[in-house]
Amino acid sequence: MGSYVPSTPVQRREMLEAIGLTDVKELFRDVPASMLLDRPLELPGGMSELEVVRAMTAMAEKNTLFPTVLRGAGAYDHYIPSIVKYVPAKEEFLTAYTPYQAEMSQGVLQSIFEYQTMLCELTGMDVSNASVYDGATAAAEAAAMCRDRKRRVTLVSASVHPDTISTMRTYCYGTGDELKVVPLKDGRTDLDALREMLTPDVASVCVQQPNFFGLFEDAGAIGEAVHGAGAMYILSCNPIALAVMKTPREWGADVAVGEGQPLGMPISWGGPYLGYMATTSKHMRKLPGRIVGETTDSKGERAFVLSLQAREQHIRREKASSNICSNQALCALTASVYMSAMGPGGMAEAAKQSMSKAHYLASELCRIPGVSMKYPGAFFHEFVTEMPKADEALAALEKAGILGGLPVEGGVLWCATEKVSRGELDRAVSIVKEVCGK
Repeated sequence: MGSYVPSTPVQRREMLEAIGLTDVKELFRDVPASMLLDRPLELPGGMSELEVVRAMTAMAEKNTLFPTVLRGAGAYDHYIPSIVKYVPAKEEFLTAYTPYQAEMSQGVLQSIFEYQTMLCELTGMDVSNASVYDGATAAAEAAAMCRDRKRRVTLVSASVHPDTISTMRTYCYGTGDELKVVPLKDGRTDLDALREMLTPDVASVCVQQPNFFGLFEDAGAIGEAVHGAGAMYILSCNPIALAVMKTPREWGADVAVGEGQPLGMPISWGGPYLGYMATTSKHMRKLPGRIVGETTDSKGERAFVLSLQAREQHIRREKASSNICSNQALCALTASVYMSAMGPGGMAEAAKQSMSKAHYLASELCRIPGVSMKYPGAFFHEFVTEMPKADEALAALEKAGILGGLPVEGGVLWCATEKVSRGELDRAVSIVKEVCGK
């Protein structure tokens, strides 16, 4: 990297002389000699571009790519229009970072503003931030923004994604606050248990809709109970499901969060993804991260700026309610392109097809002797079945190039999206039937 240093040897010598030194090594004289590298690094020889491509291809071929995916559990195999990967790959988006200098960053600022606008339309909220790291982080950040001096306890339903609960627990450990898990009843939040746990020190309650098992929660009744106890209501929602179900605002949520991966991000071995956060105007100033606003410039034309940003995240960190100082702007841009390409109708169609195919898969699996639904009631595009020889059935599916459901306590969590065809579903069912019939 020495050739990329933007100063000449003469300039570097002049700088050293100005501080009374003759060699750059003298700047590191306080570092013990034993810590200095006095020999060349033992690195393998360089390769040509063709050799690198062959080596990378050989490594990639070790991965197993399933033509048919019947698993979700937080990462969903939706169809992604081809344009979605091209727009974020444009150099002006790909290389941009924090748009602090508004007059030089109008394009990036507008892309973030459009993302925030679409998220508000999707959630029914008044304001959205420019995203956080992932859905689990969003839920943990939402819980942190809901706390005050008198209310330090956070309740989270056991039907929330396990990774989200773990992340929230880690956040609470770091701040010395308490996290309590609300038990389940038939795969959903136990409303009676929740009411008993809503003590005066509870700051917020986090529920997932649809929940980890794919079931629709009684989100309205939960919201009424939470607000009746003076606490705030956090609702974590699948953004594709929001295309057809009530918004978090309609359910009475104070903060809407969720995992943005279904909005155009490939599964990609777990990331990078983005966590969306949106809230009402009342709680806008508690929202962590960046918020881009629209204004007018000196000529009266439309312009964009960083409207709100909690500066204590940077300069008074010990007093900050959040230390989120970065975002997932490229992933947020990807989500924006996806939502623009799909439109409200396209997203609704993806949601309807996913739900329809999941219900078809559930009904066909339950025709197999010994297979039954573990939980009653309405579900979106995931469901849990109790079934004999589950491990053998999943192994047989994998051998046939089908990634089956996720083994969970008491059953298997299945998922279907708009990408799977009826033929693929029938093939999977026939394999499971063959294994269970032996």
